[in-house]
Amino acid sequence: MGNFVPYLLILFVIAAVWRIDFFFTVVYLLFGVYIVSQLWMQRATRRLETRRHFTNHAFRGEQVSVDLTVRNAGRLPIPWLEIHESLPVALAAPPFHHEVISLGMHELYSVRYSLNCRQRGYYPIGPLTLRAGDLLGAIPVRELKVKSEYIIIYPRVVHLQTLGLPTHSPLAALPNRTPLFEDPARIMGVRDYQRGDSPRRIHWTATASAGRLLVKRYQPAIARETLICLNLSQDDYPQRRRYTATELAIVAAASVANHIVVQEKLPVGLVTEALDPLSETTTRFHLPPRRERAHLIGLLEVLARAQVTPTAPFVELLRHGSMDLPWGATILAITGQESEALFETLLYLKRTGFAVAVILVQPMLPSPELQKQADLLSLPVYRVWQECDLEAWR
Repeated sequence: MGNFVPYLLILFVIAAVWRIDFFFTVVYLLFGVYIVSQLWMQRATRRLETRRHFTNHAFRGEQVSVDLTVRNAGRLPIPWLEIHESLPVALAAPPFHHEVISLGMHELYSVRYSLNCRQRGYYPIGPLTLRAGDLLGAIPVRELKVKSEYIIIYPRVVHLQTLGLPTHSPLAALPNRTPLFEDPARIMGVRDYQRGDSPRRIHWTATASAGRLLVKRYQPAIARETLICLNLSQDDYPQRRRYTATELAIVAAASVANHIVVQEKLPVGLVTEALDPLSETTTRFHLPPRRERAHLIGLLEVLARAQVTPTAPFVELLRHGSMDLPWGATILAITGQESEALFETLLYLKRTGFAVAVILVQPMLPSPELQKQADLLSLPVYRVWQECDLEAWR
């Protein structure tokens, strides 16, 4: 306890005033206990080793096990050690792990607890607080803190049946039933020669085997490079369902990105302006379209961290995102409500040469004027109210 030293001073003063040898003996004994306890705990706590082992990323709905170990690497036992691990409220109940143990020489203590990934986000695991002291309470409790580690919970990914986003450009490969272009590097079979076929298409090996003229069949292709523009401005979502709507918008963005990269093998990018818990400031994220799986993971990490921000003009974000896109790329706007400014910007992008589409998440009833304007623009508009609406896309 912290008031042990004043008691020693009081006993020393009493012994000095009354000149009682027994009091001097008690003072010397307690002073020795104090010094030994102080040196003991300093040396013992200096040899404490801690380690957390867990998977630092998971998808929503999964369960993550955390293995926490505390080891006394020294030769001096620790009479008592209080362990307090702080945990995120969204992942654990109660949001802490608390235990008091004792550790002998070279003794190892380990415990496993589980985190229920109920909500996407970027969460700290810890800090871990260790409090140790002697049996008599002669010295103040020594406290050690172990820094936090972080876990990323990706948003849920809904597996889409089809996507059907519009496209203009013939620069990448997307299988299609009505081919506008064919990729000579993607042979899908042979067929009989027809009048007018180019001699360059003749498959001479297959012709020699079959005894008749056969020509190569190429896989039809239409290009699409997609940029997802995600609106996370709180003003563009109804206040009563702002949380559910923005979470659903993030699920929609993650599901579309996953479908494009995994199923269609095409590039996809993301642009959004959101509150980043890492910097605790509003940040504009811009990931140019790419098709690698590592790029998809990076995109999901951004969606896991992104939080709703007070002010982020979506129209400005759309124009900014289109600046580095090639002609014919597809822009997918995900937002909470229609507006005349939104349609004007999409019309501008369409006239510039981009294919555009909109996903409206839990929107209010559209006005007849805006509905008419969308029809005149021939603008594909998808309305999503819950996650099962994404699964039903055809």
